[in-house]
Amino acid sequence: MSSARAMHPLCCIVLDRHSDVGHRCPDPAPAGGDDTEVEQSPNDGEEVAVSGVLYKWTNYGRGWRSRWFSLRRGVLSYSKIRPGDGAPTKEDAAVRIIGDTSTKISSQAAAGKKSSAKSVGIVYLKVSSFRESKSDDRRFYIFSRTKTLHLRTDSEKDRVTWIQALVLARSVYSFRTLSERISSLSNGITFSTDRLRDHMHAEGLREDVIRDCEHIMLSELSEYHRRVKLQYEEHLKFLATVEQHLVYTNTEDEETNRGGHLQLLKTEFSCSGHEKYSEYSTTESSDDVEKQETDDISDDDEPIFFDTNEGFSDKSGSDSCATLTRVRSKNGTGEIIHSKETDCCQDVVSYPERRKKLPEPIEEEKSVGLWSLIKDNVGKDLTRVCLPVYFNEPLSSLQKCFEELEYSHLLDEAYEYGQKGNSLMRVLKVASFAVSAYASSIGRICKPFNPLLGETYEAEFPEKGIRFMSEKVSHHPMLIACHCEGKGWKFWGDSNLTSKFWGQSIQLDPVGILTLEFDDGEIFQWSKVTSTIYNLIFGKLYCEHHGMMNIRGNRMFSSQLRFKEKSLLDRNPRQVVGFVEDANKTKVASLTGKWDDRMYYCKGTDVSNKAALPTEDAYLLWKRSDPPANPTRYNLTSFAITLNELTSELQEKLPPTDSRLRPDQRHLENGEYEKANAEKLRLEQRQRMARKMQETGWKPRWFRREGEDGTYRYIGGYWEAREQKKWHECPNIFGEF
Repeated sequence: MSSARAMHPLCCIVLDRHSDVGHRCPDPAPAGGDDTEVEQSPNDGEEVAVSGVLYKWTNYGRGWRSRWFSLRRGVLSYSKIRPGDGAPTKEDAAVRIIGDTSTKISSQAAAGKKSSAKSVGIVYLKVSSFRESKSDDRRFYIFSRTKTLHLRTDSEKDRVTWIQALVLARSVYSFRTLSERISSLSNGITFSTDRLRDHMHAEGLREDVIRDCEHIMLSELSEYHRRVKLQYEEHLKFLATVEQHLVYTNTEDEETNRGGHLQLLKTEFSCSGHEKYSEYSTTESSDDVEKQETDDISDDDEPIFFDTNEGFSDKSGSDSCATLTRVRSKNGTGEIIHSKETDCCQDVVSYPERRKKLPEPIEEEKSVGLWSLIKDNVGKDLTRVCLPVYFNEPLSSLQKCFEELEYSHLLDEAYEYGQKGNSLMRVLKVASFAVSAYASSIGRICKPFNPLLGETYEAEFPEKGIRFMSEKVSHHPMLIACHCEGKGWKFWGDSNLTSKFWGQSIQLDPVGILTLEFDDGEIFQWSKVTSTIYNLIFGKLYCEHHGMMNIRGNRMFSSQLRFKEKSLLDRNPRQVVGFVEDANKTKVASLTGKWDDRMYYCKGTDVSNKAALPTEDAYLLWKRSDPPANPTRYNLTSFAITLNELTSELQEKLPPTDSRLRPDQRHLENGEYEKANAEKLRLEQRQRMARKMQETGWKPRWFRREGEDGTYRYIGGYWEAREQKKWHECPNIFGEF
């Protein structure tokens, strides 16, 4: 017998290409020969097929234009209605015509035996969402991957009928149908050995030999069929994962259709290059799309088809992504009011790949007698206490400054809101950014390395659109200055952190002003709040932030935030409440949330609630990123894990003062604890000379103070020196003294 011909893994999957209105491609015959039996899928009888006239918004010049729409097999297509051409005729009795106008046009077309018009647009309902207009009972919208259709019916009744048909067709035409069809195809395959037996009898073979040959052939075919079926199942699993990326179903909420009381699942569709919309909604915010001019492409253009990888990949398209945010509550859901825009083309640029975890430790960590260390240093300044390296995390205070810019996209959004004239949203985004700086402190019980005088740190993150530079500019008092440039904004400041042991806790009091300046001249300034680490001796270590934060603006709005101090009876810790006020001291918005999780805001309300819990009118401003897949004993965030990464390419560009080159910090990250401890003691002995260096006229390299008591400002030149690799003015501060 000849070997069986290879079968394509997806040979039983019907791929439909709809070029004409109402056209249905025939199902291909399975690869089982002429005798193969195919059972009809039970879902084929549930097909939703409707047609009719809908008025489609084209643009402000042409306005509303009538189009003939046909819904078949989960695909909505539409064509023009030209004089002389007529509308598409009704193909069979299963196609239902919606609307009196549609019935009239269909009857005229059938009587005149006119041919079907060419389709000029196609929408696949499986990756689309629908929304009614509440201001116009005849209007609704369809959001797809490539366009937004603004549609209008002749009556409210017709709109209800169309919406019901769209939702029903979307639910029927699913991957479940595909699975059942493949199952029916595979179960209907039969094999016949009559011709083979006749031929072998004619050759004079014995009956027992014929039975053995027949048994061998059927065994091989059965095994082949089993393997093909496994391939089908694997491809079905793959298609199911594709569906999960296209449609996200939330079964918690249901909405009722006003006309037909249709129970619908609240589904959100999110993909690259498009917003996140509810599948079927009647909220007032849906009318926001009426204010936009969409579908500027003429109907004369041919429809564009996208393959799965081409149309729904994160790297597809050149439009900006938008994610609409809505807050859920026990009493209902709030409106969708604003969007977060990012550049979908950013993946086209080659960005450096950041590491996902720290190196595996080389040595086993030893325990340290904590009480013997603490009892001799109660009440002293923590910066003057020589602590073993086991109390440190593999980051310096310079790098910690940059870690507070993890959510720099909030400042990008603030800049965009200001450009659009929305000053209130700008200050709200700035306030949420100020709170987000504390999100990474959860579970971080180890202290960062105290930088050496003149130590620097740079960070260039093109994927975030920012670059950062910091330097330790003073040893007594200890001052760290930083400067960051983003998309339309600059951020700078200096920080003097004083710390004290209080037996069971450590109190950290920041001193310094942070300044944020947008390119349009608006400036915000604020200072940090107090941080305290509790349970040094007994219990589980944890950190709390408490105090008042005043964000002062030089224009219309300012903000005040209160980080609540935890109490014994408080069951909702880490709360932050605040408000935004205008120049007349009138409160125009309130802020609530938690500094380790997320922040919300409400417009036009005062802060009178005792708990920082969002209400149904609250809108999400910021949410903390997910924790890393590979957690460390230091509880570093995914962003913090990347900060001390040192590649050979980067090392060639860094000055000798960069924190990544500090040996004790590098040894600690690698888990070489003995070497790290020895290097830390060596560098601290060298650091004792820093005060004499300051007294003899030492000055920072990249920052200068504005006046005697002003803030340290970046003087420029660092990135130019980096480009030319001219670091002759930067001493090797980590080498032997």
